[in-house]
Amino acid sequence: MSVSDKTGSFARLGDPPRLTQSARRKLLLTVMPFAVLAGLVTAIAIANPNFLRPASLWTALDSAVPLMILAAGAMLVILCGGIDLSIAALASLASVLVAMWVPQLGGWVVPVVVVVCALAGALQGTIHVVAQIPSFLVTLGGLAVWSGIALVVSGASTIGVTGTALDWTFTRVTPWNIPSAVFIGAAVVLVFALVMNLTPVRRWLVAIGSSEPSALLAGLPVSQTKIVVFAVSGACAGFAGVMLVGRTFSGAPSLADSLLLPVVAAIVVGGTAITGGFGGIGRTVVGVLIITVLRVGLSVAGVDSSYEQIFYGVLVIAAVALTIDRSKLPFVK
Repeated sequence: MSVSDKTGSFARLGDPPRLTQSARRKLLLTVMPFAVLAGLVTAIAIANPNFLRPASLWTALDSAVPLMILAAGAMLVILCGGIDLSIAALASLASVLVAMWVPQLGGWVVPVVVVVCALAGALQGTIHVVAQIPSFLVTLGGLAVWSGIALVVSGASTIGVTGTALDWTFTRVTPWNIPSAVFIGAAVVLVFALVMNLTPVRRWLVAIGSSEPSALLAGLPVSQTKIVVFAVSGACAGFAGVMLVGRTFSGAPSLADSLLLPVVAAIVVGGTAITGGFGGIGRTVVGVLIITVLRVGLSVAGVDSSYEQIFYGVLVIAAVALTIDRSKLPFVK
């Protein structure tokens, strides 16, 4: 005996239930990141057993901190169905502002620059919401604006930083031989996890990303939420710029430009749907680890660093092709 489902296919009574397309997609988004990470770690450990030594692992995590901070903020925008392409340019601008202002402000330069970048992100979010311009175009324009401002105020040159105001970022090693930057990155992740799990924020973002008209009908503060997530994305970009200055002891108008594609790759490969409505900070952490381990793996394999962007581009296309929710895109233009 058989019954017909909505698609017209037939299944016999007693057969195990078939996964719907949405369920298969969510299963793939859940399983794929962990499988990829485990496979990469295993392959690199076989090629270079020293990779699993604590010192090597801490070094890898240390290098991933700016990427993690950038990805955490950008993930919120993607979760609610948008995208922020300006984060790398804003982080570069933040590095220039830090280098210029640290002699006068000292350690206070950190909150000042973070607030400035948060206001820049909020401005982009407001334009997106009020003028009803797609976030892709708003932040693409923002990318050009922030890059241009960084070039103008820096005189298109690198600005060196001296002193000890930023020693707590990348230069200090704790008594446990763990870089201080790792604790900073972990603290950022913990804050995001607490906010998203102990407040309604995650439910709002998922609802907006899944169906914005439904979220509006449900009475959710859609416009305010979108502006706030753009502000948080900007703040994270500013803080990532601070961390980069702490590593290089300089600010430059293109210091973080190469991080945009790895950030998007980390978010998508980690299992956050590019169309919004599915994802979270835990998935973003896994995605950042995948990108970091991949970078180490390419180095172990002797691949020139100039090829990294090619791998990231292919990774983004493949991950989107496998995980995109095509029910939200009836027509691909």
